[in-house]
Amino acid sequence: MNKRQVVNSWISTGTFQDFIQQIFSLAEAKQSAYVCFANVHMVMESYQDKAFNQILNEADIATPDGKPVSVYMRLFEGIKQERAAGMDVLPALLAEANQKGAAVYFYGSTEDVLAKIQQKIAEEYPAVRLAGTYSPPFRTLSPEEDEEIVQMINESQPDLVFVALGCPKQEKWMAAHKGRVQAVMLGVGQAFLTFTGMEKRLPKWARDYSLEWAYRLWLEPKRLWKRYLVYNSWFLWLVFARLLRKMVGLDKKLSPPAPTHLNPLKSE
Repeated sequence: MNKRQVVNSWISTGTFQDFIQQIFSLAEAKQSAYVCFANVHMVMESYQDKAFNQILNEADIATPDGKPVSVYMRLFEGIKQERAAGMDVLPALLAEANQKGAAVYFYGSTEDVLAKIQQKIAEEYPAVRLAGTYSPPFRTLSPEEDEEIVQMINESQPDLVFVALGCPKQEKWMAAHKGRVQAVMLGVGQAFLTFTGMEKRLPKWARDYSLEWAYRLWLEPKRLWKRYLVYNSWFLWLVFARLLRKMVGLDKKLSPPAPTHLNPLKSE
């Protein structure tokens, strides 16, 4: 898919349905691939961390997860880009998988959350083959443990592997396992919780006005204050600085870098 620059990250363009179709095209081609869902937090992690910037830029697909990312693309690229959030893409992919009889795997979160996911899939997506679930320990895995997990996932033959380890850990995990996990990996973060109903979302009208960050900050202020107050302010400053460059004719459009296919990180 075509990509456009957001700060120093390269984000895929297309309609919401384009993303769903392209993800399944990768799955049907039996490619080991990974998909990132880029909100402001991820873009700013990419801005300050060169290694993570490479991971995000080399994603097979990087959707504009947050509304501000979509607005940025409209301001500087002149395209009316739909938001494609992981919380919305997950159920859409499951609906498509239900039509196709595809196999899915859930990696991350807790046993309780995974049990609720299994129950909901059985009730609402009966034609989906649940290849497996796994809640990894909250520590660094040994190489032997990591290899056992890769073998376990591959033996279950999933088409899609949904990964919920939190940003940037889940993106690092997917990049480290590209070429090893034989499926399309998708870093969906909090989507496991919203999918099960264990965490509520704001109404669509509020999400359209970019208010979801404020709601989540209200729910978890100690954990999220830096992400939203510091990173969002930093992002707005970069937007303002680029608008000034654009006004005086100093803004330059760049082409996406060629992928290096080098993985600078070991699996976590």
